[in-house]
Amino acid sequence: MARALALISGGLDSILAAKLIKDIGIDVIGICFKSAFFGYESAVKMTEQIDIPLKIIDFTEQHLEMVKHPKHGYGKNMNPCIDCHAMMMNYAGKLLKELDADFIITGEVLNQRPMSQNKNSLDIVKRESGYEEYILRPLSAKVLQPTKMELEGLVDREKLLGISGRTRKAQMELAEKWGIKEYPSPAGGCKLTDIGFSARLRDLLLHDENPKLEDVEMLNIGRHFRLNDRVKVMSTRDESEGKAIINLLSNGDYVFYALDFKGSTIVLKGEPNEDDIKVAGEICGRYSKGKDEKKIKIKYKKHENDKYNIIEVVPAKDEDIKQYII
Repeated sequence: MARALALISGGLDSILAAKLIKDIGIDVIGICFKSAFFGYESAVKMTEQIDIPLKIIDFTEQHLEMVKHPKHGYGKNMNPCIDCHAMMMNYAGKLLKELDADFIITGEVLNQRPMSQNKNSLDIVKRESGYEEYILRPLSAKVLQPTKMELEGLVDREKLLGISGRTRKAQMELAEKWGIKEYPSPAGGCKLTDIGFSARLRDLLLHDENPKLEDVEMLNIGRHFRLNDRVKVMSTRDESEGKAIINLLSNGDYVFYALDFKGSTIVLKGEPNEDDIKVAGEICGRYSKGKDEKKIKIKYKKHENDKYNIIEVVPAKDEDIKQYII
């Protein structure tokens, strides 16, 4: 029996492509990539619905390096979709021999996304993957040139589809037909397509060409403020974010808390002067239960230290810190 490696993003299109190939009698193994910008949880749920095994590959470090300087640039936000797709297909191609597979399938649909899924972009992805002859796009196969797998009879072209364009009516009809009831919105799993996350990532890379993975993970937490070229401040929104951000701190990072009031955990990264410490304290006051007080006390310290320093500040007003928000 022939075997295909299916790139599973966790979205609907990729699982439909895998289901289609499985139903024509080809063994399918799902391949999901994990990085700082997308996880694998949705892919697990989706592959369970069509009963195929899933192999998860963590390529966080390599993916981050590519995101810094993508050869083919970004999409609407910080999403380098062409480079990303080519990179994942290259990884999958290297697994063909290890997993005794014959070819790779993806859920890409011709012209569904104007920049990354037009005919030229799809061809670039194939070519730069290094495994051009082994890539099949089952959902759009009939509106694309026949692949080696079709020409050699490994896959019956007549059983493939010819979906094209931005409407998702055909995919939703297939999902209903095949009993796939739970699936996320398009591109919902990639943080690089999110406006807010992209703004924070762009700011991080502007001020640090080689950020640590912990700094990238912090972009998912709380509110972010850029005080100046030297200093960035973050404010958590709830207790769970407070615990999460503490686990990501490095020596040299500062933490701030309101002394007599419950409130946000404030993290400062960089090399602050006295004015920066004061502003961070004022932000801490703003996001505490003491925000309406005339003055409150703030305790702060470097993460690795035991002893806190105490300052007294006037809690910031929203108009005061608006200029700093990323």
